This record gives sequence, structure tokens and C-alpha cells, in this order.
Amino acid sequence: MAVETNQELIVSIIIVNYKAYKMTEDCIESIRNHTQNLSYEIILVDNVSNSHSLKQLKKKCPYIKSIENKDNLGFAAANNQGIAKAGGDFILFLNNDTIFTENSLKKILDFIRNTSEITFVGCQLKNSDGSYQNSAYDFISPWNSLGESLFIYKLFPKYKLFSKYHYNKKKISTPIEVGYVQGAFLVGPSEIIKLLNGFDERFFFYGEEADLCKRLKQMGGKVIFLPYTSIIHVGGVTAYKNLRFKFKNQSIAHIQLIQKHFHGINFLVLHFLHYLGIIIRIPIYFISGILMFNKFQLLKSINYLRLLFVYPKNQFNK
Repeated sequence: MAVETNQELIVSIIIVNYKAYKMTEDCIESIRNHTQNLSYEIILVDNVSNSHSLKQLKKKCPYIKSIENKDNLGFAAANNQGIAKAGGDFILFLNNDTIFTENSLKKILDFIRNTSEITFVGCQLKNSDGSYQNSAYDFISPWNSLGESLFIYKLFPKYKLFSKYHYNKKKISTPIEVGYVQGAFLVGPSEIIKLLNGFDERFFFYGEEADLCKRLKQMGGKVIFLPYTSIIHVGGVTAYKNLRFKFKNQSIAHIQLIQKHFHGINFLVLHFLHYLGIIIRIPIYFISGILMFNKFQLLKSINYLRLLFVYPKNQFNK
């Protein structure tokens, strides 16, 4: 239930919206329908506000707090605005393309309260059809980057050394420690999130949750994946119109993680493997697109080709 004036505020739910008001409304409605026995507030950060659509949403959901931006500040910066307004003991970073189907937030907070360790927690994400999405990962390393670049992770999906996705290829029924969880659903103590200064705003879109979890681990905390509760994450299904944006920003974020967290030989090796993976994929997807008359494969090939000319300025030089 949303917080009342005489209740202690337990969790602040921060949702960033970018021109997807109906999707955001559905997300908020699912929170209201499935979150019980828990006081919470919903903070909506609206990038590139559309006054009419936002007014309609606020009319339908008068209990939300809203922050309105004239420009698209990106995912990290917008969430940080929400953090500054958050009054709960915990913060949930939640994508607006998610749908609650059970009381997941209560289950996760019960878990966090029963541990004495500093912990960030994520849950199992599912596609709209109920199939499983990758929800937890290992942080990038030379070995798992080699596995990804050369498709070795496809051959040995459960083998930790060559696959940062290996958590998602096993039958996991109990909480486990992971490298990081998807930012579509990430819960942590407000005090710790604010101590870490929230997300690094140099990450525009993608990569910010991996960086935040990495910094938590560096201060002695843990990142936990809880497999026994789940939400729907619609954004796990890639649309044609989002392909260029997704490829470009994922590549930029990957390079930025290398720039920020690696030095010396590992810095060079990880850059080499990243671009090696891009080069390998250009002919593979082009040939498969031609042979299978598959437009999507051809689009992937074209977008990988474009990535050869994308390199973000290193903002992390000390």
C-alpha cells in the first residue's frame, strides 16, 4: 500500500519514463495491485516531459511524486534525481517496462532484513510469455569477454570461465551471490546507495547498474540474485526500431566499464576482444541474413558495422 502520513516509509520506488506513458501506467498499476503489507512511495522521473500525457498519467495516478525534465538526461542521471527525493529506508530502481505479478518487493525486503550484510538484490525477470530472461551476470573479465567474442559461451553456457551469463543457465532455487543484476529491478538500502552517490552519470544508458554493483562490492557489499520471485520485463524483447539505439549504447557502456575499471594489459585486451567480437559478427549476421532471407539478421550486421566507428571519449582518466 502507498504510504500514509502515519506510516513509516519503507521503500521508494523510482521509475524513469521516456515517452512511454501507457507502459508506465501499466507498471504503476501492477505495483498497486500486487504490493501488499508494505508502505512505499512511487517517484516518477519523466525525461522530455509531454505535458498533456504526463498530466493524464498524474490524474490517473494522483499518489505518485513526479520530477519533470525538459531534456533526456539519461537513465543514470534521472534515477539520481529520484534518489535525492527518496524518503524510504530502501530504494527500488524499476524499469517502466515491467509488470508485477506477485508481491515480489515484500519478499525481497524480507530477505534483505534477515541478512546482516550490505546487500543489493535483484529477482528473476521473465518475458511476456513467461520465458526466462538473463537476470544476473558476472562482471566483465578477459576470460568471459573472450568467450562472448568468440561465441564460446554458446558452446559451454554453464561454464563460468567463458560465460558471464552462466547464472542464468543453471537451475537455481536459492539466493546466490552474483556480479550484478539487471537494473530493470534492483533493490538496495537508501543509506548505502546515497553513500555511493547513486549511479555514475557518465553512463547514459546501460552499464550503470554493473558499475553501481561493482562499487558496492569494492566497499565490501554483496549482490544477490533471488530466483524464487519474478516480474515481467517487456523490454527484454528487442524491437526493430530500438536496435540501433540498443547496439550503440550497449557498446559505449561496455567500453566505459573497461575505461573505468581496468588498466594496463587488461584494458588493452578487453578493448581488443570487444572489437574482435564486433568484427566477427558483421559477416556472420550478413551471411545468415542473406541465406535465410532474414531482415533482422541483416540489420544486426549493419549495426555491428556501425559500431566499428563508435568510441566514447574516456571520461574516467584520473
